[in-house]
Amino acid sequence: MPTGIIINVLSVAIGGLVGTLVGHKLSLDFKENLNMIFGVCAMTMGISSIVLMENMPAVIFSVVVGTAIGLAIHFGVLIAKGCAVMEGVVSKVLPKKESAISEEEFRATLITIIVLFCASGTGIYGSIVAGMTGDQTILIAKSILDIFTAMIFACLLGPVVSFIALPQFVIFMLLYALAGVIYPLTTPAMISDFKACGGILLLATGFRMIKVKMFPTADMIPAMVLVMPISWFWVNVIMPIL
Repeated sequence: MPTGIIINVLSVAIGGLVGTLVGHKLSLDFKENLNMIFGVCAMTMGISSIVLMENMPAVIFSVVVGTAIGLAIHFGVLIAKGCAVMEGVVSKVLPKKESAISEEEFRATLITIIVLFCASGTGIYGSIVAGMTGDQTILIAKSILDIFTAMIFACLLGPVVSFIALPQFVIFMLLYALAGVIYPLTTPAMISDFKACGGILLLATGFRMIKVKMFPTADMIPAMVLVMPISWFWVNVIMPIL
């Protein structure tokens, strides 16, 4: 049973609901400062994953090529359009929360948290591990950060944050179901490089959260698909030649 996925999805949904209900009682300064702390936590999680890297050339190549592909096919734009659709559906059910931020910043923040909740290396790897071995601890640990992060972002964005749990559930359940096919094809080095690639995305997401630099995190997502096969190719084809 995908207990970890259910807990992680509920943490986002409940956190978003609580943040929507109590957000007006918190000062903007409190929310912004706490959001910076969550950004640092995301960066810390990213760094802890990056240090697991086994094959730096493969990971760097995956990030560069994956991001280039994402930019070329306008993957971030597609996600932004998906965010607009989701926001439109939610606004028909629930009135849109008045926000102190601009519409452009609203969309940029929404993309940031969609990447954080749905496409982090921790979530993807945790779903695969849960499906293959039954170990739910990775996703449960992720849920602790997600529930508070969702609360703070919902204070700014409103109920749309809770609805991110829907695509998150679909993505994680697909990975959970495919785990029996994916996991046996991997090696420890491939898994470590995959975690490191996800860590780079988390680090970039953290920089977005603290508003230091708006990295194209959505366009970086294709790197997560490329990194394991490139890691295998590097170890089995390139390294024997060197």
